[in-house]
Amino acid sequence: MAKYDMYNGSSDYIVSDELRNSVNIAIALQKPLLIKGEPGTGKTMLAQSIADSLGKNLLIWNIKSTTKAQEGLYVYDTVQRLYDSQFGDHDVADIKQYIKLGKLGEAFNYEEQVVLLIDEIDKADLEFPNDLLWELDQMSFYIPETKETVTAKNRPIVIVTSNAEKELPDAFLRRCIFHYIAFPDPEGMEKIIRVHHPKLEKKLLEQAMETFYMLREVPHLQKRPSTSELIDWLQALVVGGINPNTIKSELPFLGVLLKKNEDLDTLLNGLYKKSQTQSRTVISSSLNRYR
Repeated sequence: MAKYDMYNGSSDYIVSDELRNSVNIAIALQKPLLIKGEPGTGKTMLAQSIADSLGKNLLIWNIKSTTKAQEGLYVYDTVQRLYDSQFGDHDVADIKQYIKLGKLGEAFNYEEQVVLLIDEIDKADLEFPNDLLWELDQMSFYIPETKETVTAKNRPIVIVTSNAEKELPDAFLRRCIFHYIAFPDPEGMEKIIRVHHPKLEKKLLEQAMETFYMLREVPHLQKRPSTSELIDWLQALVVGGINPNTIKSELPFLGVLLKKNEDLDTLLNGLYKKSQTQSRTVISSSLNRYR
């Protein structure tokens, strides 16, 4: 039976048993691992953690709304070839010099196995995942311009992330191992925080986390604060020398947590709607500093 590298997490990434198992199953079955979860749950950082843990290079293919599957395989620079034919001294008959491999092509061409992150695949159009099915299955693709087939020297470990902005095709889902990263509960969040702020004062952490989870429960927020924003906020509280006992009443540095003006209005008009006038004045003063 073939042996595979086993992922056990890394020093700067807290991984659950379920997620660790999903990663190792995907590696053993040689299938892409599709990771979903709301922003800030560590989807992108997982790929870096896997690469660090297994001692492999990480390639990142950041997907945009305009990204086409072809770009991940290779790009034929016809503009440069035309320029060279008119003004350069290159042998433009050698088309191969104008072929540049994309991130998937680079992953295939590495002498050693790499980790390939296809980040936020749901940003692309609906046909994008299906356009990659053959290449991800066969680990090869054909370049018509040079009449060459690029075949993976080593099958990369493929991690695909999605923020669930749109549904992915069933044909693509069938070829993936799937895992949903739930937002950390307070106990899990404290473990994550201790990785980044190991010497944080206990009282400050307790008050900050209580306030953080309270804010996440405010209805109708367009962008709820995430783990990375909590980590930044804690750093701001420490640097600012904030008294832990004033965190919930004054909400210092709120702009680190809430990034939309509409959410600041929602917090002021909703969460503290029934507060006493004096409390509203304090909260309003805090919020107005970030408008």
